[in-house]
Amino acid sequence: MSLQTLKLRDGADRRLRGGHLWIYSNEVDTAVTPLKNFAAGEQVVVENNRGKALGIAYVNPNTLICGRIVSRDLKHVLDRSLLIHRLNIALSLREACFDAPCYRLVYGDSDGLSGLVIDRFMDIFVVQVSTAGMEAVLEDIVDALNKVFRPKAILLRNDGKMRDMEGLETYIEIVQGDLPDLCPLEENGVPLLAPLQKGQKTGWFYDHRENRAQMQKHVKGKRVLDLFSYVGGWGTQALAAGAEQVVCVDASHYALEVAGENARINGADDRFEGFHGDAFDICKTMISEKERFDVVVVDPPAFIAKKKDIRNGERAYARMNNFAMRLLNKGGVLVSASCSMHLEYSRLVDIIRTNSRELDRSAQIFHQGHQGADHPLHPAIPETDYLKAYFARILPAS
Repeated sequence: MSLQTLKLRDGADRRLRGGHLWIYSNEVDTAVTPLKNFAAGEQVVVENNRGKALGIAYVNPNTLICGRIVSRDLKHVLDRSLLIHRLNIALSLREACFDAPCYRLVYGDSDGLSGLVIDRFMDIFVVQVSTAGMEAVLEDIVDALNKVFRPKAILLRNDGKMRDMEGLETYIEIVQGDLPDLCPLEENGVPLLAPLQKGQKTGWFYDHRENRAQMQKHVKGKRVLDLFSYVGGWGTQALAAGAEQVVCVDASHYALEVAGENARINGADDRFEGFHGDAFDICKTMISEKERFDVVVVDPPAFIAKKKDIRNGERAYARMNNFAMRLLNKGGVLVSASCSMHLEYSRLVDIIRTNSRELDRSAQIFHQGHQGADHPLHPAIPETDYLKAYFARILPAS
């Protein structure tokens, strides 16, 4: 394959030499290599301003991040062979960390496959492509999966927001096999079901696996409130760990139906209750009715999608954590989580501290959780570190 060259400005190679994979459009020497000369998804050789090759990237001339490094070795372009190699490397980490074949198999940049996410549910695989470069090798991705795993079914969930920015159409398509409406999986030894086609993103959120395992230690015989529950990932595992009752709250009727089914297959539907509606409104009603819980899980969607949302997003996190504390019994456990990369760890701690003091209570943080091992961090890309969860006892002021 003969590749064009993408030349960088003076000094623009510093981040790439430090391990980063992204190239911004203002880092390209457009006088020498105009971006308009490249097609979206095309692979190129990246050179610094002195002509030293830095690796192979795919490009999109229409986006702020106009290039993403896929190989440091000029002999290896992004093709079926390289994809098979990267899948095997990714698999080795997951097999070392998890007993059941249920995990995020590929986590984009952290697995050397920027723009690609693959979730595994036993022998069913959900693929999410978010960039033109990965879309260009989609057939190779499917072929590589078949070579390494021989999947029963492959689903493309190519309906993410990034695709629009990349100039790609959104679609959901089964490219191989048949899918059940609810796909079986296992997390922390608990059997579960996920709606792969009709659910959010890839159908399940594996990233909180280790935090849910931590939560299970504190729920036996307790009354648990799971806010923004989706299909009951937290709530069902609380039931499996012996919770006396779990109340799930979500804005989706369908998600709560699946949460109820997850409770049923674990023999706990008599201890499960679902409330449909806005979590803020339901919390206010519960507070007025003097409801109390021993454990409250706050795991909302990203209130801060972009930097411009930080101020309003922090207010939303503060308000929800305030409600959660008011719903806790004395000495109850608050699990306060955020999937917003732009919310700093210290700010979430500060939100917990401020709310506890406003309510004349004392917060005692006893565990700090992160994303699981199937969402490894890329040390040069801070954006890969996004998930946070704090476990705190909310005590009377002393």
